[in-house]
Amino acid sequence: MSITLNHTIVPSFDKVESAKFYSRVFGFEYVGVFSHFIVVRVNDTLCLDFDNETQFESHHYAFKVSEREFDDIFARLLAEKIPYGSGPGSANDMAINHNHGGRGVYFRDPNQHLLEMLTADYVMPPQ
Repeated sequence: MSITLNHTIVPSFDKVESAKFYSRVFGFEYVGVFSHFIVVRVNDTLCLDFDNETQFESHHYAFKVSEREFDDIFARLLAEKIPYGSGPGSANDMAINHNHGGRGVYFRDPNQHLLEMLTADYVMPPQ
């Protein structure tokens, strides 16, 4: 069996609103309450568990998507007027990058976590 990431906790100021944001923008399945978390299903093996916190550092979450998913999600970013950008240091330059033969954008969620959407994997140097 391959090792897979099953879930990760996403600290949030408002866990319900945050989970709804990810469901709305990415099209993830909003599962709802599990224990004290609000759960969003990303795919068959991964869930995001949102939890309320009063203080936390900004995290980075990167999602590889198909070209069609990119178009759909990007259209929702535009419809919601969410600033986006071509890199982690330019997450609001309103440009798409074309790294590694694909497309990518960065944007912030309501908690200021830096989100990345990309269609091509990074090219890793041989080991």
